[in-house]
Amino acid sequence: MLMKKLKLIVLYLLLAAALAATVVSAVAWYWVGQPVTLDSDRIDYLVEPGSRPRTIAQTMNKAGIHVNEDAFVILARLTGQDKQLQAGAYEAVQGDSPRVLLERMASGDMTQTRLTLVEGWSYKRIRKALQDNPEVGQTLEGVSDEELLQRLGITSTSPEGMFYPDTYVFAPGTSDFHILRRAYHAQQEMLETLWNERDPNLPLKTPYDALILASIVEKETGHSADRGRVAGVFVNRLRLGMPLQTDPTVIYGMGDAYQGRIRRKDLTTDTPWNTYTRSGLPPTPIASPGRASLLATLHPETHKFLYFVSRGDGTSEFSTNLASHNRAVAKYILKRGS
Repeated sequence: MLMKKLKLIVLYLLLAAALAATVVSAVAWYWVGQPVTLDSDRIDYLVEPGSRPRTIAQTMNKAGIHVNEDAFVILARLTGQDKQLQAGAYEAVQGDSPRVLLERMASGDMTQTRLTLVEGWSYKRIRKALQDNPEVGQTLEGVSDEELLQRLGITSTSPEGMFYPDTYVFAPGTSDFHILRRAYHAQQEMLETLWNERDPNLPLKTPYDALILASIVEKETGHSADRGRVAGVFVNRLRLGMPLQTDPTVIYGMGDAYQGRIRRKDLTTDTPWNTYTRSGLPPTPIASPGRASLLATLHPETHKFLYFVSRGDGTSEFSTNLASHNRAVAKYILKRGS
């Protein structure tokens, strides 16, 4: 009789344990799939390299994503995703469950944003774009150009023109240095590829020479169809030993003194970039040229033009001699200013 009662007690205990386990499992399963509470509709958060599940849960809670730390750690371990969590920038939106958040971090489904470096931008303008973007991690404040060049492994004396203009996709929080490094390597790869495929007998000794001339072509071309012809003018002048006489280089040499207008005395005031007072190429690029300008520079149109002037609509009028050029200036520049 006693044995029978003991068996019943054991049976009841087993049933109770099974029921409790079922309830716990049901609650756990319910929690895993239920939306977490967020302090706003969308919350960004950053998972640092080497973060463990508990650290990540704490980071999410501090950001306003309310998850149970212990339950999150257990879920990560039971699913094996605790070994797969990837560092990066993520976002939580209304309706996300702990399971969804965990799977997102395990698969590396990071949030991304974009920054466009525009063709023809100066290095100064590129740095400002990085500084003004709230998604970019600021690490270069107070870093000199010389130090930046050293960190990037650039042997030239100026960072001008060294960064490829393109749209860069990155995770929020990515450092300004990381983006510049990507842009630098992209420019070097593009320049190397196009230099190796260049036309023969160009008056350019190095890829850096091509970069300098391409930056001038970039700034002088308002109409894409004119790029090859504009490049051809500069190549013809270099071959003849004629000064390039291009206003964008004068403007670059003026620096902050340029206020939107070039005066006659500016053309005669010597700077290292004044191609009216100095022959040959300036010492550095004056902007970041894009692929089209690099391509035009290394495959210029073959012609006899030595001059060109803007028609005022983005296109240019080309001339083979000074007399024709002066007539074009009178027609398109002087008449416009009268």
